[in-house]
Amino acid sequence: MIYITGDTHGQHDFAKIKTFAYECNIASKDDYLIIAGDFGAIWNEKTLKQDLKPYEDLPFTVLFVDGNHENFDLLNSLPVETWNGGKIHRIRNNIIHLMRGQVYEIEGKTFFTFGGATSIDKIYRTENVSWWKEELPSYSDMQEADENLKRVNYKVDYIITHSCDERALYYPPLLNRNFQADKYPENSMLSYFEENVEYKHWYFGHYHLDGNLTDKKTVLYNEIIEIK
Repeated sequence: MIYITGDTHGQHDFAKIKTFAYECNIASKDDYLIIAGDFGAIWNEKTLKQDLKPYEDLPFTVLFVDGNHENFDLLNSLPVETWNGGKIHRIRNNIIHLMRGQVYEIEGKTFFTFGGATSIDKIYRTENVSWWKEELPSYSDMQEADENLKRVNYKVDYIITHSCDERALYYPPLLNRNFQADKYPENSMLSYFEENVEYKHWYFGHYHLDGNLTDKKTVLYNEIIEIK
């Protein structure tokens, strides 16, 4: 079984995961919960062990794309390996970072992943302490994505990102937010995939909202839904 939710920010928004683990019937590491960015538990090297323990104790495997609130120095220092057809950082046996621009096959379904976003609060943060410039996807990330999408003829079952494409900003519930006119570089980057990739459904987080923008695009925060 594969489930997906929005940002968790370390333990700040972990309660929804804890409740879900208690209420659902998932009891196998072969079942998956995907977090659409801002995992947030890769933040402080000194407290890393305790920050990860609540996730490590879950009965299922946690997969996440990176958001803008991650310690990229720490995350990118980890060895890269291949898992289910794409590159990953294996944080723990049941905690896996799905890297940018990868295509994975999970339970017979294909997933394209592309993390990253702009921190709108970075003026209040300190570079390389509480904010990292690597939060924003790079040209090499786009190249990596394009090469991997070519292998599957630009056709996948699901797209998992942290932010969204430009067009999505003009659909409710994103249209109704206070900063609906704000666009950032990653929105333009993600528009490339909207225009060129054939997909069944696109899930993303970042905006702290839950709702279906269209019948093919969903923003998530507190909700945890099954990918069927």
